[in-house]
Amino acid sequence: MVFIIEENIFSHIRTTFHSLSPTQKKIANYILQNPQKVVLHSISALAAECSTSETTIFRFLRKIGYESYQVFRVHVAQDIATNTPQSIYGEIEATDSVADIKHKVIELTTNSIQDMKHILEDHAVTQFIEHMKQAHKTVFFGAGASSFIAGDAYHKFLQLGFEVSLCSDPHMMNMIATHATEHDFIVAISHSGESREILDAVQFAKEKGAKVASITSYPKSELAKRSDFHLLSSSRETTYRSDSMISRINQLVIIDVLYVSAVLELGSNAIENVKRSRLAVAKNKT
Repeated sequence: MVFIIEENIFSHIRTTFHSLSPTQKKIANYILQNPQKVVLHSISALAAECSTSETTIFRFLRKIGYESYQVFRVHVAQDIATNTPQSIYGEIEATDSVADIKHKVIELTTNSIQDMKHILEDHAVTQFIEHMKQAHKTVFFGAGASSFIAGDAYHKFLQLGFEVSLCSDPHMMNMIATHATEHDFIVAISHSGESREILDAVQFAKEKGAKVASITSYPKSELAKRSDFHLLSSSRETTYRSDSMISRINQLVIIDVLYVSAVLELGSNAIENVKRSRLAVAKNKT
């Protein structure tokens, strides 16, 4: 299916990177690392640089939403003009100095967060807040590294006075999900969206009529399919840095967006609840 690209082409390639084939990822990497050259390349020249065929280049273009290589080149040129050279992604190399690594890691993380402006959908944020307001109880599920994201969400929304709980143990998640009702809201967090313990708990919760939202990096994952709706975190794997590391940062950003949105939605009540929470914690400090 071919569609109109409204976002920055480099952001679009990064956010669709995980769905590309190995050969298509090689093409994507070349484009992200050499955008100025791509503007000057014919399609045959680009194919030669990527050690592939023109047919494969066309498949790649269709995958990211383009029918025409010429239109694609024009969009690349336009986006180069609106991006500083530092914002163009650079792969980390084995020979990089500490200064290079620092620069590239920060740029990669910054670009990934910027991508969130395009892929985190406003209506999903609004839907999330509405479900939390209506739910008798909201439960955050997260296993492994995702448990830290779930913990951050639990802490923030507990401050606001929501009836929330947190679980990262697979057995406990299943028990909680089994006793869920149609009045409960389950928030399942998984970078891959394929964690068996999360999927099992979500399935139990769905069977009991609970609403389920997921935070994941993969929109076609099993978790996203089983959820009533999902919030997508951008991810971008590199040779020396797992995409799950970047995803965790983006998921923390999502939690912050949800938290601030909830504060504004609840108004003065939220501010008062936060003050009470902070005062309660302050009493334990010396």
